[in-house]
Amino acid sequence: MRRLLSVGGALGRAFVGQFHPRMLMLTILPLIISILLWGGLMWWGLQSMIDYIQAALMEHDGFRIAGDFLALLGALALKAVLAPLLAMWLLLPLMIVTTLMCIGVFAMPMISRHVQRRQYPDMQARHGGSLLGSLWHAVSSFVIFIVLWVLALPLLFVPVVNVAVHAVLWGWLTYRVMAYDALAEHADADERAALLRTHRWPLLLIGTITGALGAAPSMMWLGGVLAMVFLPVMAAVAVCLYILIFVFSGLWFQYYCLDALTQFRAKQI
Repeated sequence: MRRLLSVGGALGRAFVGQFHPRMLMLTILPLIISILLWGGLMWWGLQSMIDYIQAALMEHDGFRIAGDFLALLGALALKAVLAPLLAMWLLLPLMIVTTLMCIGVFAMPMISRHVQRRQYPDMQARHGGSLLGSLWHAVSSFVIFIVLWVLALPLLFVPVVNVAVHAVLWGWLTYRVMAYDALAEHADADERAALLRTHRWPLLLIGTITGALGAAPSMMWLGGVLAMVFLPVMAAVAVCLYILIFVFSGLWFQYYCLDALTQFRAKQI
């Protein structure tokens, strides 16, 4: 019960902290980098990717199989945009990866110092994590996430199940990446391992809730496929939403983890 109260308390502080001018400024640089990167990549290679997927579907009788499946779901009209739809949903996890990497590199260290100065000014920083460790932790998690994302692609046409599954996937990914980064500067390696073990379920709960928020921009891609002319705008809005959600998630994890670390050290003493 105490841990649930801690989750709720951290949520309230994260919500208020989201509107701090410094936190709002954190969204600008990752947003610019992500939009420039993905705008350039889509301009350069999106049509080639769609053509490749279309050729692969024709070669392996994919349109007939997909048409039968869509007919069962009453969504046969999507067959006409199947190749762009698959291209968008294959690009989506890569957009998540780059956006989260930008937040991890540019935002999480500043979030950590911001929360520590405002709420835990006397906390000792023991630097149990490193940039290399954070990158390795993130990349290994991303690889697993992308494999599971691709395996879950058929659920795209089952909206309720699709949202639930992707919320859990986002929850696991966010929990794995954000919890490490939230403790990297202030906890040593033993403290981090102990906290991640004993607080696994509350952290996973935070990740799943933010995962549900993260699943919302994913639904925009359906509209982006049906109205290709608005695809750049859809992509820009989606990236902006991802960054806002990740900054909020970082604050929520940071408040919860530093509170848990404070209690852990008090018990050790």
